[in-house]
Amino acid sequence: MNPVIGLDISKGQSEGQAFLSKGQPYGRSFRFLHTLEGFKDLLGTIQDVRNKTGSTPVFILESTGHYHQAVVQFLESNEFLYLVINPLISHQAKKSSLRKVKTDAVDAYQLCELYYKEEFETQKQRGIGLLNLRHLTRQHESITHMYVQAKLHFQAVLDQVFPDYRGIFGDLYSTVSLSVLREFPTSKMILGAGLTKLTDRIACLCPRRSENWASEKAKTILKAAVNNPFQETAYSSHLVSIGLYINLLLQYQEHLSHLEKKIDALAKEVEEFRIIQSIPGIGSNIAATVLSEIGEINRFNHAKKVVAFAGVDPSVFSSGKFTATTNRITKRGSKQLRHSLYLAVICGLKNSRNKKLREYYDKKREEGKPYRVAVVACINKLLHWIYAILTKKE
Repeated sequence: MNPVIGLDISKGQSEGQAFLSKGQPYGRSFRFLHTLEGFKDLLGTIQDVRNKTGSTPVFILESTGHYHQAVVQFLESNEFLYLVINPLISHQAKKSSLRKVKTDAVDAYQLCELYYKEEFETQKQRGIGLLNLRHLTRQHESITHMYVQAKLHFQAVLDQVFPDYRGIFGDLYSTVSLSVLREFPTSKMILGAGLTKLTDRIACLCPRRSENWASEKAKTILKAAVNNPFQETAYSSHLVSIGLYINLLLQYQEHLSHLEKKIDALAKEVEEFRIIQSIPGIGSNIAATVLSEIGEINRFNHAKKVVAFAGVDPSVFSSGKFTATTNRITKRGSKQLRHSLYLAVICGLKNSRNKKLREYYDKKREEGKPYRVAVVACINKLLHWIYAILTKKE
């Protein structure tokens, strides 16, 4: 007997179907909630299948973002064997049926049938350390995206309130720059404050700089305020928006700084973090993302599988006598890993920092490859180097 339980995961609950062996479904489908009581009901079903077959069933389920994590944690804590498959695989299997039926019960049933048709590799559990690192790096990427969007909206409002404020400070988004603008958002407020008050405020916000530096910045701000075409803002809503975006930007900076410290601390606990940075063009941030996305390198037995996992392997299309000569990359892997590798290649090619990569890029360009094709080829080459380094740990 080779029992299996297929689980169709949804938000807060799952539909299950048990098979005692190939072609032998056990009872009807069952539903359980992702709660303690629901998992107790699932344990009862598992025990029934165990009594019927004499062996513990294997679980098969689709990867569903974060909805399946509660079920996976339950299975791991009880040491049950489970398989998490790509939804693309199960979707293709469903197309083989002539009838068009879509219910949770049918999906769970078809997962069981798929288990007996295909030979799946045993699910290799990810280490907690690298999973934590992956969660933090993805959170950092998400907040960075929101931070960039807030910058763009802030600039649009600033151009309608105080356009000459740009360039006064070396970094428009520094704490000193944003804090001064939050207190004195209009030319009228700045001219009313005067040189002495502005100098004292800037010196207070940036005590590491000299009094002369604060005085020069205050004079520059006053000069910009005099030349500002918007002496008085016609729309009070712009002032509200300026204050809102400044608070958002400062909060995002604080959150990103906190995440970077946590990521750096976690990454330093991983041995490969230092080794992978030996590749020119890969810094600490890229190294942390690459390691967290790839995970344990022993999950892959060949560098080509890592390339496919990153989604930079070329697609293939051939039918009859026709074979496509222009094939795009699949982009079916981790987009975070793909983006980090792209940045690593760009950094490596800049100023020929990575000489071997630069030579490979120039070779592809001399062969007539377009820029993007040559960059993707460099990403592929870089992944082979990373696989060798992580495998040999040197």
